[in-house]
Amino acid sequence: MTSVLRHPDRGDRAFMTKRAWWLVGLNILVPGSAQVLAGSRRAGRFGLGATLVLWVLVVVGIVMAIVARGTLISIFTNTIVLSVLVVALLFYAVLWLSLTLDTLRLIRLVRVAPSARGFVAGLSVVALALVSGTAAYGAVSVTAGIGLLDSVFAERASEPPIDGRYNILLLGGDAGPDRDGLRPDSISVASVDAETGEVVLLGVPRNLEQVPFSDGSPLYTRFPDGYDCGSNCLIDYLYSYATVFHPELYPDAEDQNSNPGIEAMRDAVEGVLGITLQYYVLIDMQGFADLIDALGGIDITVEDRVPIGANENLDGTHAEPVGYIEAGEQHMDGRRALAYARSRYATTDYARMERQRQVQEAILAQASPANVLTHFTDIARAGAQVVRTDIPKQMLSYFVQLGEKSQDHEVVSHDFVPPEIDPEDPDYELIRQTVQDLIAPKDEG
Repeated sequence: MTSVLRHPDRGDRAFMTKRAWWLVGLNILVPGSAQVLAGSRRAGRFGLGATLVLWVLVVVGIVMAIVARGTLISIFTNTIVLSVLVVALLFYAVLWLSLTLDTLRLIRLVRVAPSARGFVAGLSVVALALVSGTAAYGAVSVTAGIGLLDSVFAERASEPPIDGRYNILLLGGDAGPDRDGLRPDSISVASVDAETGEVVLLGVPRNLEQVPFSDGSPLYTRFPDGYDCGSNCLIDYLYSYATVFHPELYPDAEDQNSNPGIEAMRDAVEGVLGITLQYYVLIDMQGFADLIDALGGIDITVEDRVPIGANENLDGTHAEPVGYIEAGEQHMDGRRALAYARSRYATTDYARMERQRQVQEAILAQASPANVLTHFTDIARAGAQVVRTDIPKQMLSYFVQLGEKSQDHEVVSHDFVPPEIDPEDPDYELIRQTVQDLIAPKDEG
């Protein structure tokens, strides 16, 4: 068989056609085998060896995904490993391109039956596009992943759980033309059990006043009796207060992948809730549009018709809605979803908080593995502009596994809003006691 494939009767068109199909099929199924049988055995052995190594790695990866998922995630969130993977994918893309082109040479299309030439060449080209194209796309996607890890996650030591929990500050930032810098319109904390993954979501209204600060905070020395600046002393203004006007309060913030505004918000929320926040995640509402478009849009059930716009123009005059989002099932692109989340017309802060949470949940629902894989480079590019955090890279795999565990438990949500809490005269003792009741370990049985 090998001798016939290597030294065929070139005048036998029927056999040369059959031989062509064999070589194309072998090149697709086992790259390198066509060269071993009909071409350069040295090149073929190299191709076969590389193919065998790839198969072994794929099998090992599948086994690890089943029995050691955490280790696998840790490996693939290491930028050095990802850089090696990029080189490997480019190597296989070039190797498969070379082997396919060489297989086409070995086939000798001019000796193949005219009726089959187009099909043989077409199958080879399709296989080349699928195999080499997939490897090349994989290299581009992994490169985007490296950029995402480097731009979003921190290079710092990990923090241990406190009282068995990780408390993560979640800020939804909104930088409008009428504001000094960004202002977090959505403030919440995810308190996660470090063993079970159970999650308690605590919502803090952005218009909370007389905010106390945690011990040791540079703001505590300025406002020992709580945040009192004279007027408009809302908790969300602290971001601009520290970032724009007093960055010297937190000189080391940037080195920790944070900024003065985030650290001021962290100190304030710690003082309000009476717990330590190990990490933060800041989501920039301005960047939501690109992320949503990268995902192909999101689906939201709109309960009531929502007018789009603000109650006042920038000069203080009364404004009219610039449009409406109708009630019912809506598929929104990024621009429309952002308008839905940000609209201030004839609404309350608490309604806006709820709409922003809807958008966030819709993004998570749309971010299926298949959708993320298909649009990964666009998502990674948008994600790098949308998300900022001080969670270290090495903790990513742990939190992914913790997130999977959380799927087995119902999320407990509690917003500190009226009538329970009056933002103008909050009962902070009640808030802290409620937090402790919500996150305290539950008795088994």
